[in-house]
Amino acid sequence: MLNLRRSGYEPIEAETGAEALERIRQNPDISLAVLDVMLPDIDGFEVCRRIRATDSKMGIIMLTARAQEIDKVTGLMTGADDYITKPLTSIAEFTARIDALYRRVGGEEGDDGSEIVRGIFRLNTRSRTLEKNGQRIRLTQVEYAIVKLFMDNPGKAMSREEILAAVWGDEYLGETGETKVVDVNIRRLRIKIEDDPTNPEYITTVWGHGYKWGF
Repeated sequence: MLNLRRSGYEPIEAETGAEALERIRQNPDISLAVLDVMLPDIDGFEVCRRIRATDSKMGIIMLTARAQEIDKVTGLMTGADDYITKPLTSIAEFTARIDALYRRVGGEEGDDGSEIVRGIFRLNTRSRTLEKNGQRIRLTQVEYAIVKLFMDNPGKAMSREEILAAVWGDEYLGETGETKVVDVNIRRLRIKIEDDPTNPEYITTVWGHGYKWGF
């Protein structure tokens, strides 16, 4: 906590899932939550689900056990934007990951309030919202950033590393295999925007490379 305060943040601590949800209710301006999977009452996954049920804008980072790959995937599928494995070996990396997501949640400079239209999709860069056939689709800020990246580059095949750098930041630090965060966010996004997520039409896979906006 001391390192976060030195970096200019005002962290609020909670020892249980219930306490975390109450702190969020009392402080609706909280921009980012770091949730440990292992909590004494409600696990971090359920806390994440409850946050996402009421707030799609908050950035969420899950703390997962290094050996538990399923925890990483589960955390992302419940709505987390990123994960950090325990035990924490680098305070600098921890702070850098928080910085990167905080900037993403806070919005990008250069969003001029224009709209990007690709077929049946309309992306408003001022309100940072997406519509499909006129119906609003609830997105997290990271999901919004992925959609904007694709819609700015229609038909362009982008590698997982390119997407990771563009959405999570060039300074994103992580272990080998960290591109999984891209794959799981794409999977989650497909569930929201595709008519059939198992046979995607809009975000298509480029085998051996990455993804592209196929519409």
